[in-house]
Amino acid sequence: MKWKNNLILLFFVLGGVIFGALVANLTAGIPMLSWLAFGEHIGIGAANPIVLDLSVIRITFGLEIGVNVAQILCILLALLLYRAVGKKL
Repeated sequence: MKWKNNLILLFFVLGGVIFGALVANLTAGIPMLSWLAFGEHIGIGAANPIVLDLSVIRITFGLEIGVNVAQILCILLALLLYRAVGKKL
């Protein structure tokens, strides 16, 4: 049963991330709401990825995460919704 609750939590958080990105894209051009699209990209080797060349195989390492205000707010809202729904499961 615990895996079911974890899966539902993951669903809510991913939904919050996707919905937050959508809200940020839609409000980026509106002067009163453009602050929702404010964010940063955090990453290791995103612009210049780390390359491990072993002559037979080449492995490239890089990770970049973009976070904005709308995503943070939507993730918090999703966690609150999960708490409300999780009690009923």
